[in-house]
Amino acid sequence: MNIVVCVKYVPDAQADRTFNASDNTTDRENVDGLLSELDEYAVEAALKIVEAGEGEVTVLTVGPDQAADAIKKALQMGAHKGVHVKDDAIHGSDAPATSLVLAEAIKKLTADSPADLVITGMASTDGTMGVVPAMLAERLGLPAVTYAAELTVDGGTATIRRDGDVSTQTIEATLPALVSVTDQINEPRYPSFKGIMAAKKKPVEQWSLADLGLDAAQVGLDASWTKVDSFAARPPRAQGTIVTDEGDGGEKLAAFLAERKFI
Repeated sequence: MNIVVCVKYVPDAQADRTFNASDNTTDRENVDGLLSELDEYAVEAALKIVEAGEGEVTVLTVGPDQAADAIKKALQMGAHKGVHVKDDAIHGSDAPATSLVLAEAIKKLTADSPADLVITGMASTDGTMGVVPAMLAERLGLPAVTYAAELTVDGGTATIRRDGDVSTQTIEATLPALVSVTDQINEPRYPSFKGIMAAKKKPVEQWSLADLGLDAAQVGLDASWTKVDSFAARPPRAQGTIVTDEGDGGEKLAAFLAERKFI
């Protein structure tokens, strides 16, 4: 089983995230970053499939120098090798451009050994769009089964369980296929000391746009379909209102909520 997992390096949600004033893109250099939490579930799902049989898990990311940390974490978890697509021209790419780079990287990566599965998280924790998996599947010509809360592979078939608000769906796809997974699918493992040490010897390739046969004009901020027009810092939290209950606390609370149209 040959599995490719797409992961993303994102700003830490606990840090003070902001945008670059020069072009309104997400500031990824002046804030701590990490492997997107939702992508850890994708890595874990791939590892479980391989450990149940045999095969190899390759982790693919697109991003600046720091994005190598996302690959490093996945290798420490147990992935076998990594590919980092890094090119200054990619800066500012939106979802369609990102899916293009990922698709060409996967084509190059699997030219000699086709992938049985491409696995992604349900969305990134910075953009939270959730559209890249479907776009990527379209570019690769693969069936897409998305938002998997459970994933099993039997022979040439991948089966997922997708949980909705009022129902559960069971969906099958013939391999090769692309699967996006939710945070309900598993509990990602913590890298062991053995895994951390082993990761240092695992191969990681770095590719540019030229290596993928892509022109810089196809990606980046200028080629993006969507852009951030403006941004503003979140205002400081206002001081709360203290209501003294003198037997009419309920009435005061109801009036407060009604005034703000909460009730």
